[in-house]
Amino acid sequence: MTADDADPDEVSDPEGADGAELTYADAGVDIEASEAATAALIGAVGESDGDYAGLLDIGDRYLALATDGVGTKLLVAAALSDYSTVGIDCIAMNANDLVAAGVRPVAFVDYLAIDEPDDTFAEQIGQGLSAGAEEADLELVGGETAVMPEVVDGLDLAGTCAGLAAKDAIFPGAAEPGDALVGFESSGIHSNGLTLARTAVTREHEYTDSCPFGEYDTLGEALLEPTRLYTHLLDPMRANDVRAAAHLTGGGWTNLERLGDHRYVIEDAFDPQPVFEFVQEAGNVADEEMHRTFNMGTGFVCALAPDDAEALAERTEGRVIGHVEAGSGVSIRGLDL
Repeated sequence: MTADDADPDEVSDPEGADGAELTYADAGVDIEASEAATAALIGAVGESDGDYAGLLDIGDRYLALATDGVGTKLLVAAALSDYSTVGIDCIAMNANDLVAAGVRPVAFVDYLAIDEPDDTFAEQIGQGLSAGAEEADLELVGGETAVMPEVVDGLDLAGTCAGLAAKDAIFPGAAEPGDALVGFESSGIHSNGLTLARTAVTREHEYTDSCPFGEYDTLGEALLEPTRLYTHLLDPMRANDVRAAAHLTGGGWTNLERLGDHRYVIEDAFDPQPVFEFVQEAGNVADEEMHRTFNMGTGFVCALAPDDAEALAERTEGRVIGHVEAGSGVSIRGLDL
């Protein structure tokens, strides 16, 4: 478990001051406090920090496990009475973390906590889980539905993904100065930073308002765009000797620092989807805050030798977006994170 993977979006809708510059902490999620709490948990249970997946040696292979939830994206789904895509998010947030470690996802179990049973939204969640599992090419092997009216207000959805990998198939996990960075486009906000996005959007709008961009009917529909799955990248990344990969989740572009203590210079990131511009303008959110919170158009990044990077980009939908050099931090779009 890491601070980046433990999406801290489990809070109620806060109220922002109209027109004031909005931050993630103002919206109700203090990243530094979340990281401190996660560090305390890690210290107490003896977990390793910084890994996308826990690895268990089972002889000639590793069994890998990752766990995550959907976060307050569920509040948007509730507002629209549309839970049909959040199951995809639940699969993707877990499966993508395994892929970042070089592990093939093979099985998934879900955990749905509710205050009262409801066949309609349960069926919709199941449809999303099935769609995500099919796209990720993994098996849904069970789950748990818990009715806890005194603990849960509404519902929460999380899951755990299991994967297998030969020992020599795991990515080394550390970038090197001189490496190139290959990036892959996101589908939008994915499932992190929704507390900030929701607070910004609802300052002057409703989730049911018409969406002024893209092919979405409503603003809520744009926020519900499901997380992109990157499981199809595993074979080409292995074939081109990827050293390390990052799934850009909580913490935005600072996730690259999980690849090692270097400087990550981004020169050609994918353009942010229009939803990010809308959120930034609606909430008067600073550029740095946007890049520390959201993926801003790029959902997955890997580090590898320059020649291998060109080959990977040609074989996939990715492209070379930057490089690794000595130093620290992340440089992107004139910002130093």
